[in-house]
Amino acid sequence: MAEIAIKHHADRAWDRVMGQLRAEIAQRKVHPSRVVVLVPYAQLIQEARSAWSRGLDRSLAPGTGQAHFLPRFETTMNWTRSLGGFEPGGDDVRLDAARDVLTAASMLARTGLAAHQNVLAARLMEATWSLARIAAAVPPAARAQWGADLGATLITGMDSPVLALEAATARIALAWAASSSYPTDPVFSATPDLLVVLEGFQGEPMTQALQQRLGERAMALPLDVDLEGAPGRVSLHAARDAEDEAHRAAACVLVHLAAGRSPVALVAQDRVLTRRVRAMLGERGVALRDETGWKLSTSRAAASLMSLLRALVWDAATDAVLDWLKNAPAFDQDALAQAETSWRRLGARDWRSVPTGDTVALQVKALRDGLQSGRPLARWLADLRGTLQSAGQWPGLLRDPAGMAMLDALRLREGAELEFADVPARMSLSEFTSWVSQTLEAASFSPVHPAQTQVVILPLSQLLGRPLAAVVLPGCDEVRLPVSPEPPGQWTPAQRVLLGLPSREQLAEATRASWHYALQFPHVDVLWRLSEGGEHLMASGFVQELQLQQAPELAADPSVLRAVTPQPGFMPQPHGDALPLTRLSSTAYEDLRRCPYRFFALRQLKLQESDELDTELGKRDFGNWLHSVLKLFHEALHEAPAPELIARIAMINVAAEQATVELGLSKSEFLPFAAAWPRVREGYLEWLAGHEAGGAMFSEAEAWKETPLGHLTLIGKIDRIDRLADGSPMVMDYKTENRNTTAQRIKESLEDTQLAFYAALLTDDTLAAAYVNVGEKDATKSFSQPDIVGLRDQLLEGIAHDMARIAAGAPMPALGEGKACDFCAARGLCRKDFWETT
Repeated sequence: MAEIAIKHHADRAWDRVMGQLRAEIAQRKVHPSRVVVLVPYAQLIQEARSAWSRGLDRSLAPGTGQAHFLPRFETTMNWTRSLGGFEPGGDDVRLDAARDVLTAASMLARTGLAAHQNVLAARLMEATWSLARIAAAVPPAARAQWGADLGATLITGMDSPVLALEAATARIALAWAASSSYPTDPVFSATPDLLVVLEGFQGEPMTQALQQRLGERAMALPLDVDLEGAPGRVSLHAARDAEDEAHRAAACVLVHLAAGRSPVALVAQDRVLTRRVRAMLGERGVALRDETGWKLSTSRAAASLMSLLRALVWDAATDAVLDWLKNAPAFDQDALAQAETSWRRLGARDWRSVPTGDTVALQVKALRDGLQSGRPLARWLADLRGTLQSAGQWPGLLRDPAGMAMLDALRLREGAELEFADVPARMSLSEFTSWVSQTLEAASFSPVHPAQTQVVILPLSQLLGRPLAAVVLPGCDEVRLPVSPEPPGQWTPAQRVLLGLPSREQLAEATRASWHYALQFPHVDVLWRLSEGGEHLMASGFVQELQLQQAPELAADPSVLRAVTPQPGFMPQPHGDALPLTRLSSTAYEDLRRCPYRFFALRQLKLQESDELDTELGKRDFGNWLHSVLKLFHEALHEAPAPELIARIAMINVAAEQATVELGLSKSEFLPFAAAWPRVREGYLEWLAGHEAGGAMFSEAEAWKETPLGHLTLIGKIDRIDRLADGSPMVMDYKTENRNTTAQRIKESLEDTQLAFYAALLTDDTLAAAYVNVGEKDATKSFSQPDIVGLRDQLLEGIAHDMARIAAGAPMPALGEGKACDFCAARGLCRKDFWETT
């Protein structure tokens, strides 16, 4: 570090600036304590003090009176706080979303735009914030006239009715900014003997205004000039994608630290990527100081809170409520797991369809009912705090630094809600949720800085004046580091010029200056990705310019490869004798036939996937709906026989509507299947007429059957049972699959066990069985299974033999092949893809 301190270009710049400052103080004969030095950002205050003290040892003789006095090194905001005496007014811009979004809505209402509050409030706040820095740089006495002068020409060319809302937003934003007081207003009354502005890459309106006001008592010194400096060592890294870029960036940081270069700057050009790199470095125990922070809306605390608010809406999805409950410690997690299994089995997609008698549901109802009606904001905050405490989420928020920051931002601490006692308007749940979301989106959180720092995460512009040993600069692609950045906000180029906002050209100049300054550091790693989302991505224009000027070769991947001894996997062969089953279904036995390990994992260990509730309807949903329709139709037809086709069409349509309601299916979601329903209905009724002509009569549908087999009980639900002309039963199973697939089931009778298993659930010695293929394109057709009694007997013998072998401790290897493995839920457990093949 001593070598860096001597040779670093930032230290040379500081020494030059401090020399100029001492000379100016001596020439003007002012006392250092009466000198205010404004630095571009707060992190430079300590750097400036250190540079001043470092120069004292070299330039001033011991015993001089001024040797022990320092100028006041401040930022504009620090200087303002020391002056004090500011109290904001009711409608003043606070740069606090929690308050400003309410003021924005109020202003819209007062200007006749109450109907557009929900759409325009956030945009008005954003527009006003962009003007706040400009307006604050205008002396308070002249600010109202400044706003009036600009207002006359601000919306020129926006006379079209199409732009009416944009024009109104711009006009209100300017009026709001111009009528506000700002925390920096006291600096206009300050009278330092000398004001020195250390210039950054981009001029600040406030410092420029102060220079103009103080005249000869103010001066500016550039901090980014180093005439002696030479470009550092630049390494270029072209990564495959974002993940590769993150790995390489983390590796670059670790290489610098291993070489003794510390602290290392990690430039947050891409915040998502930077957080990924931060996580990687954190796992390696690297001490980081994050000066950029992240939005509170992306924190775990905010996710926990928003999960509660999403669970409160009247049409909340069951998944949304479950998401909240799993983050609420007050709910017993074992009881919740049982309730979730029950709800998923019922297919309760919406919370309204969850049975209200459930214990967990009753607890949820008590909390939800208290937060349904509208109320003033202060009451919302008090009630929300109570709900968080009742749900057990409050202690976790108090233990989390981001959680505490969120409580402060939303005024959720005890008594803090009284700040909004002057907001009497009632807010609905959706309006309150929107307010919370906007507040969290605008607020930032920075973690506590460690005492000793190895890596500093900071913006590109804040490399200025920092004696950092190395810089790692990821995100240098055409999207995240454009040569000509897009100006933020909604203002047009002409309006930006009029208002004094930075133009595209000025932003490009500042970005270029930041880039060239970054290249002066002793060691610089520049990274970008070659692809994103399947599309090619080019390097930033700055990188391309560097390649043309210096033609540096791409650096090798700095990642250190770790030698790993291969440990190939082998086919698992567990024993299931310690997990006996007492009940066996058709699908469970089919799992055993397809793959013994699958049976062991899914049936004996019960490692089954949870059914998704809030998903798009698919072929399976159509099949379930069709089963329900045919059950309702045949039961109604059995009670009130109707041989006429017209009557049957009416009855099956009624059954279809009833099934749709019972299953909670949305008509819009079900539309693709509803379009095919007339063809399916006609084909089925035509088949039914022919089937009944042979003497078959409906007996029961969706019939649950159980039959003993030794120590086992065979269980299952049979889609339909008919009685033939001779009185014998006929079991049928509906299929909506391709007709060829159904035919193949009959052809491979010894492999297909479903009909034989259903036959085993009946005690009749004479019976028939068939699959009924209800196709969307082809007409309904039945596929009879001959010799079903013989197949049933073979099946029972096989079941007894297989279960006896399991009980005796026979291994259960993963023998599945083909389709049995393609969609198997246990494939990640057997790890078939990683077996040793010899």
